[in-house]
Amino acid sequence: MPPFLAYDDKNPGTSARTPLVLVHGHPFDRTMWAPQLAAFADGRRVIAPDLRGYGASPVTPGTVPLSRHARDIEELLGFLKVDAFVLAGLSMGGQIAMECCARLGDRVRGLVLADTLPDPETPEGRRARTAMAGRLLAEGMRGYADEVLEKMVAPYADPQVKAHVHGMMTATSPEGAAASLRGRAERPDYRPLLTRVTVPALVVVGADDTFTPVADARAMHALLPHSTLHVSEGAAHMPNLERPEEFNEVLGRFLARVDAAPTGPTG
Repeated sequence: MPPFLAYDDKNPGTSARTPLVLVHGHPFDRTMWAPQLAAFADGRRVIAPDLRGYGASPVTPGTVPLSRHARDIEELLGFLKVDAFVLAGLSMGGQIAMECCARLGDRVRGLVLADTLPDPETPEGRRARTAMAGRLLAEGMRGYADEVLEKMVAPYADPQVKAHVHGMMTATSPEGAAASLRGRAERPDYRPLLTRVTVPALVVVGADDTFTPVADARAMHALLPHSTLHVSEGAAHMPNLERPEEFNEVLGRFLARVDAAPTGPTG
């Protein structure tokens, strides 16, 4: 059966290097990983799906919890016959990556968490996400995209990067975005899980990120037993696009570390 998700699968041939799976954030699509696909697909298998409700993947109205996104990724990797891999996620994608760790155990050989946090949603946050879901359904994506663009990327970001990010947001289905907002509002507490992740981990955050500030990244780094923290100066919530060369250098060093590491359980 064909996979539910649309996806890129670069360099699927045999390679000794650990495959890299990239999970995008909200309300974006897999093209947010374009600099990473370009940098790492030469000699390494790189897979980047469009999450349910985003990009070219089908929309499921209502509520789509993080666990559903994680099952979609599990099913896609089963279809692609990918056993062990490095899992990288940004923002909501990082929370989906944490959910995947809970589901997939020692298949995850390395974990990259960018501009995200493991805490459960607060009551205030649940109300805000539910209200935003209703607003997106009523008004569409453009007003929201205009409002948050210079929080997603820094005000001083390259105009082409701004245009790419704005374009992803306005192209997203309001129904898909609203469903994930509702699901994310009910997310569990991933902090206990992170203390049990025994594989290498990399935490990256933009120095000017106001959605998930550096303090959140430091707290997450402290929970992970074998993690490295990198703070990207001159970036906000999307350092992989705002500072792609720096992000790729840090990610490349991490991937080399995973490739050289003995395999072991994530907990």
